[in-house]
Parts: sequence; structure tokens; C-alpha cells
Amino acid sequence: MKLTKFAGNPIISPNPENDWESLVTCNPGVIHDGEKFIMLYRCADDDEQHVIRFGLAESSDGFHFHRVGDGPAFSPSIDGPDSGCVEDPRIVKFGDAFYITYAYRPVAPGRYWTFPHDEVLRPECDGFAPIAWRENMGNTGLAMTYDFRKFQRLGRITETRLDDRDVMFFPEKINGEYYMLHRPKQYIGEKYGVEYPSIWLKHSDDLLSWENKPSELLLTGRKGTWEEKIGASAPPLLTEKGWLMTYHGVEDGGVGCYRVGLLLLDKDDPTKILGRTPHPVLEPSEPYETCGIYSGCVFPTGNVILGDTLYVYYGAADRLIGVATASVSELLDYLLSEECKNV
Repeated sequence: MKLTKFAGNPIISPNPENDWESLVTCNPGVIHDGEKFIMLYRCADDDEQHVIRFGLAESSDGFHFHRVGDGPAFSPSIDGPDSGCVEDPRIVKFGDAFYITYAYRPVAPGRYWTFPHDEVLRPECDGFAPIAWRENMGNTGLAMTYDFRKFQRLGRITETRLDDRDVMFFPEKINGEYYMLHRPKQYIGEKYGVEYPSIWLKHSDDLLSWENKPSELLLTGRKGTWEEKIGASAPPLLTEKGWLMTYHGVEDGGVGCYRVGLLLLDKDDPTKILGRTPHPVLEPSEPYETCGIYSGCVFPTGNVILGDTLYVYYGAADRLIGVATASVSELLDYLLSEECKNV
């Protein structure tokens, strides 16, 4: 089974007239507020440091988005831990507030696509500097907004000594607690029982208190397949059959194509996997996905269910934004079929 790509993709492209988004527009967080689709998207200029920010766009139909404002909606801080870049927003809503988990670095990463895989710029410093600064390590922060015009940075939610991204919340409490998905790159080896970075799950009674909570392995990759290295993609969405969740998989231990799979998790116990797609439901095939800054990449960070339609929003080749859709009822039937059990 495959998601259907919108014929009008890409739906957001770099704007050469804006010096903050002239090179990159990708990896969008998207939510529906009851009236419209709201998108925060990763964007950057063609500057040597490659400073990454968020732009804001809105849509009435989920396909045709218009930019909001003349400048970035959310940028790196002046001198905080996220002063280098902000990346890959994932959005949920609790009460009247929208909560955004986002990856960040203390120093701008530079033109990472010209470096060896997984390498970024590092600051000049001595051995006394904290490892997060010394290695310009990716971490995850939490921001809050009521209107996507003003934001409050609430702080870091992952451990300083871990490169921990692909972090997002379940959008509802489960058994009275908040649940978080994360992907610490250092959780590999015999101690953790996995060969490649995997998807882990935590729960807490407070959205900002996670560091001392134990992590439980949710999903690991499958050696020799399209999904050796994996990570959660967009916040899980609650359906009548359980939590519908997108995740990305990368072949060759993390240096190949990025593709997308689906999970169905138990409503009351999200550590219990009810179904897992054996094959990708979304993969790079179009020129805007196969040629770019990271060629051969589809990377979802936002999804919405409206009626019986699932909208999946993804970065294409680390440069553009696409959307793909599917029938929710058909996806659920497929995920509960024999083909998706015990994958």
C-alpha cells in the first residue's frame, strides 16, 4: 500500500526574494486548529554557516499554503543553547496552547551536505567545554505558543550528552501521563540490544520533566532492509483502532535513501505494536525528492487526520515540501491484516 502524492507537489519551495529561505524550505510541522491547517517549516538561506529558522504558512484545504508574515516566525536565540539553529518542528496541542518540539544546535551546522555524513561545523574550544558545545551536538527543545506569532521557549527536554532528535509527544495523555518518542543516537550496542539508532518511548507527568525517566525500546530497524536506521516522523494520531504513527527508515545503516513506514499502536499501551508495514508507504521517486541537498529523501514531520483522510507532510531532498494522502480506514484495515502482523 502507498500514500498518494499530491499532483501539485512541491507545495512550498524556497523563495529567492527572502534571504532567510532562499535555499531551503523543508521538514514541516503541521496541525489543524479546527479552522485551518497551520504549518511551521524549516528554512535557510545560502549562507556559509547555514543558519536554520522556521517559516509560517497556512491553508484552508491542506494543499495550497500561503506564507504568513514577512520574516521568520521562529529563529535561533541570541545566546542560548539553541543559538545555532532550530530544526524539524513537531506540533501538538494541549488545552489552548500549541507545544512544539524542535531540534537545535548551539552553533550553526554549516553546509553539512558538503561534509562527510553526519558531520557539522564545531566551535573552537578547549577540553573543558561541555560535550554538547564541543561537538555541536543536536538536542531537543520545547516551545509554546497560542497564536504562532509569539513563542515562549520552555527549555531543553533531552539529555545534554545525547544526540537526541526526532522527538515528539503523543497529542493526548495516556493513563494520565504524557508520552514522548525520541531517538538517541548513542543508544546502540549490547547494552541497549540494538545495532542502529532506534525509536524509544518515555512517559512523564510533566511536559518539561524527562531526564530521569526510563526509556523503553519501541521499535528497532531490520538489518539488510530499507529501514536499518529508523526514527519517529510525526506525532502519532489517535484513531478508533489505536495510534497511527509514521516513521522513517534509512538503508545502509543511515547513509542511503529515506523512506516512510507506518505503525499502529495500542490505544492504552503504546508500547504494544498492533501492526507494522513491511514495505515503505512513501519513498523518493519524483525529481523533487531524488535530487537536492540530500538526494533520495522523504522525511515527514507533520500529519493531520481530517474526516477519513490522512495528510502526511514531508521534506523532499532536504529542500522542498510535499504532501501525500491516504484513506484512514483503508490504512487501519491494512495495518491489522496478516501482512502487517509480526513484521
